Amino acid sequence: MKIYKVLFIAMALLAFNLQFAQEQEQVQEEESLSLDGGPISSQFEYITSNSGNYNANGIRYEVVKLTFIEKLRQNVLDSLKVYNKKTAELNATIAASEGTINTLENKLEETTNNLMEVNEEKDSISFLGIMIAKGTYNFMLWTIITGLLLLLLFFIYKFRQSNILTQEAKTGLSDLEMEYEDHRRRALEREQKISRQLQDELNKHKKTK
Repeated sequence: MKIYKVLFIAMALLAFNLQFAQEQEQVQEEESLSLDGGPISSQFEYITSNSGNYNANGIRYEVVKLTFIEKLRQNVLDSLKVYNKKTAELNATIAASEGTINTLENKLEETTNNLMEVNEEKDSISFLGIMIAKGTYNFMLWTIITGLLLLLLFFIYKFRQSNILTQEAKTGLSDLEMEYEDHRRRALEREQKISRQLQDELNKHKKTK
């Protein structure tokens, strides 16, 4: 029997403690609710917990103090103002960020274009005011050099041919001059011989007279 009494007393104390703890928790919750702070949802709970109610024609009504409604209305308006202010600040931040992003994109595009121009200039050479690729420029340069070398070889060949013909012409002219001098000498000798023969004949003719 004593055991049953002890168990009964223990269960009664446990139930009392549980009920007391729930009541204390409810009191703390009610004390934490206020219209002077906290989220709007907790303020609604405060108004609901501090409002009266009655039934009429089977319909349950809540009786709320007008001051509570005015206070809640003002708190809602203040919250909306804060929200709108934060929204405006966020929109301004977003706009500034978009402006910064656009500026960075423009600078990136400009840098990319400058890099491409530098690469083109590095891979190109200005020829007569025209930018030409190095490969094309080298091809043109070596083509011109090859053409000039071919022209030089052609002129050297023609010069040598002309020199050979000139030497042959000089040799032929020298031989011709020698032949002419030999012919002139023989003609002179024949003329002198004829003159002597003519003079001898004249002398013979005078003697016969």
